[in-house]
Amino acid sequence: MTSALFSALSGLQAHESWISVIGNNIANASTPGFKSSRALFSDQFSQTLRFASLPSGSQGGRNPMQLGLGVQLADIGRNMDQGVLSNTGRTFDLALNGKGYFMVSDGNNTLYTRVGTFGMDASSQLVDQRTGFRVIGLDGQPVDLDTASLFPPSATNDVTFAGNLPAVVGGPLAQVMTTSSGLKDGTSATMTGGVGPYTVPVGSTYTMELVINGGAPQTVSVTNTGAGIDATDVVAAINALPNSGIVASVTGANEVQLDTVKTGAAATIKVVPGATGANLASTVGLATSLVKGTETVATSTAQLNDLTSNQTDYVAGDTIDVSGIDSDGTPVSASFTYGGGVGQDGTTVADMLAFIDNLYPNATASLNATTGQIQLTADATGASGMSIAITDNAGTGATNWSTHAFTVTTAGTGPDTTSTSIEVFDQAGVSHTVNFTYTRQDDGSWNVDATIPSTEGTVLSGTVSGLVFNDDGSIGSLPSTPSISIQFTGQSSPQNLTLDFGTPGLFDGVTQLGGPASAFADRQDGFGVGELSNMSVNGDGDIQGFYTNGQIDVLGSIGVATFVNDSGLREIGSNLWAESPNSGTRTVSGGAQGKAGAVVGGSLEGSNVAIAEEFVRLIEAQRGFQANARVISTTSDVLAELNQLL
Repeated sequence: MTSALFSALSGLQAHESWISVIGNNIANASTPGFKSSRALFSDQFSQTLRFASLPSGSQGGRNPMQLGLGVQLADIGRNMDQGVLSNTGRTFDLALNGKGYFMVSDGNNTLYTRVGTFGMDASSQLVDQRTGFRVIGLDGQPVDLDTASLFPPSATNDVTFAGNLPAVVGGPLAQVMTTSSGLKDGTSATMTGGVGPYTVPVGSTYTMELVINGGAPQTVSVTNTGAGIDATDVVAAINALPNSGIVASVTGANEVQLDTVKTGAAATIKVVPGATGANLASTVGLATSLVKGTETVATSTAQLNDLTSNQTDYVAGDTIDVSGIDSDGTPVSASFTYGGGVGQDGTTVADMLAFIDNLYPNATASLNATTGQIQLTADATGASGMSIAITDNAGTGATNWSTHAFTVTTAGTGPDTTSTSIEVFDQAGVSHTVNFTYTRQDDGSWNVDATIPSTEGTVLSGTVSGLVFNDDGSIGSLPSTPSISIQFTGQSSPQNLTLDFGTPGLFDGVTQLGGPASAFADRQDGFGVGELSNMSVNGDGDIQGFYTNGQIDVLGSIGVATFVNDSGLREIGSNLWAESPNSGTRTVSGGAQGKAGAVVGGSLEGSNVAIAEEFVRLIEAQRGFQANARVISTTSDVLAELNQLL
């Protein structure tokens, strides 16, 4: 009976230990980084009442017969699974998303923890806020953060540009003046009659009417006074008409030929027959159908007298005035003398163009072969007050030059420009504003000019020339020397800045596409002096310092330890662990390497205790304890019954 008592006693002791383990787990359910434990039992001793025997003859073998003598606590194991990470927002609250451990030192020993409740002490060393132990870095030394030093400045070496330059040319443009209508080279309306002499009875008068250029009818009459009628008589009667607009002549074959003074499609001859029996038109052999002149776009070889706008033919010595203002603002005025003799300027359109071209030394006169318009183009681009007017002066001839008045068809403009600026730094970290101006050149390329305020220094070499673009808007070719040189105030030597506009053939920098100008200085590689403004810890365990000049520096690196068997670590309290003979070799690395796990800044790892599971086990432990207590009370009752038998 005593064996039952001792077996139940061992059960009470074992379940008591189990309840202690469960209680510890529940107590640390809110402890950051806590790893829960579990109790494992094993049986304890056994009394053999009968040994096993082999089968022999007609008798079979038998199993051993044993009586158990109780239970014992065999092991308390740790659950090293990852706990849930919770955000705290505090810079040096750190967690590990893996199997690693932070290292801290008490001055003599290195200890390990999953709970990175770190902070800085008065000496700028990183310490564990709970214990004051110093945090060990990747180099095996305490993490010492330099929070007082300034981040030194760096002079600007490169400036990068991006954005768009307009593909549509708004300038530079040269002023162009063009006649409102083109010159036309025309022929007269011509009509030829029959061969004379003509039969007209003596004393008879024959008539007809001429309608020239659509005007009023004019009567032509010829009387045979006895000498007969010949082509000469008819020509004389026609030429005697006042302002008829027609010239009559006798051909070599003794025919009457009519030619309008006016040329071109508007020149017409219409013969209206006279009365029956006295019809001069039929007698002379002149057709009564409408006859028109012809016209084409004038070429440079066209005669001035053949122009459709010519109203009266010029004769040698007639003058045509040309006056105006040259593109440089110089007044011009001269007279073109018609004729091919000495001291005369010519008779063709080409002669007139050459005269104008010589008269305007800063512009070029030309003839549009398609439209016949005279164009006067300034040699230089930019705004211009150039003007020109052509008028008849003295002489017989006349041309309706008002139909060929000059108007500005292309206004002279300065070059397209767009500007941007950027802050750059000299060697001392002093900031300066550099202005860049893009200027389109006459050949379509761009120049970039750099300027700075006079108080900040002097631009020694500030023009970059030859930025050319392909038809698709990508960079075609870059300036041969894409750099500028500036002497900043307070510096002993000039500072060179390399300008990066992009890669030829690509669209990774400045482009020339349709749309407005948007080119800008994108970035530069210099910076001024900076003070530490903030810190953070990245996944590698690097403590990064953020400075007011936009720079980032690694102030220190936190080491992360891993073990072959982290379950073999020895817990010493305060969420700290120590190595044991069974924890295996320690390996130190940065975060996010192997099984060490990434360092998570601004977070803490929670306990991995599962409360629901612990409550279930607590019920199991309680029931086990009660059952063993029942065995003891039952055994006590049996022993009491035996005592009563004595």
